[in-house]
Amino acid sequence: MNDLSLVIPAKNEKDSLPKVLDELKSYNLEIIIVLEESDKETINSIKDYKCKLIFQKNKGYGDALINGIKSVQTKFFCIFNADGSFNPIELNQMYEKLTLNNNDFIFASRYENNCSSEDDTIITYIGNFIFTKIGNIFFNLKITDILYTYVIGSTEAFKSLDIKNKDFSFCVELPIKANKKKFLLSTSKSNERARLGGKKKVNAFKDGFLILISMIKLFFRN
Repeated sequence: MNDLSLVIPAKNEKDSLPKVLDELKSYNLEIIIVLEESDKETINSIKDYKCKLIFQKNKGYGDALINGIKSVQTKFFCIFNADGSFNPIELNQMYEKLTLNNNDFIFASRYENNCSSEDDTIITYIGNFIFTKIGNIFFNLKITDILYTYVIGSTEAFKSLDIKNKDFSFCVELPIKANKKKFLLSTSKSNERARLGGKKKVNAFKDGFLILISMIKLFFRN
């Protein structure tokens, strides 16, 4: 997988990120960490690891991912969490589905048969169910887990989408715009692990409202 770059947005992840990087040592790929320059504790925690650091000029999860993926030079990219909830073992299956089946994007799913999440709450589960249904009905998306950002895809395809959302609305803008541009999307089974450290960055109600507004805007735009 030397043509793959992992983009890892990090914020106050000094406890978990070194463990994540330890798990990734055996994988032949580039690792890009995107974080704020003021996050000295996280930066110091990974100073002995081989990875590229990109400092955010603005705020937001989406902003970190946009800047991180824009910096990717390899053919493929993958969004990867800094909290340890994504299992790197699943990378091989996602990579094969992407490359062998000529897909443009693969979206991991926690809600298909033999899938699970140890980090979900009843509120996030219900919210994801609703937003996924909206995506299926109004945007004809075939993915089953619209809010899960364990995503691998073509770097060139991503850069053509002109993603705008700098908050968690990024997670719905990506598949909706990719589908509108007729890129090939598919899913891959995933079992989300419990986070290794740090606090959940998502505010279920605030971010849920922003995601809903974003989906409404995307529905009325060509």
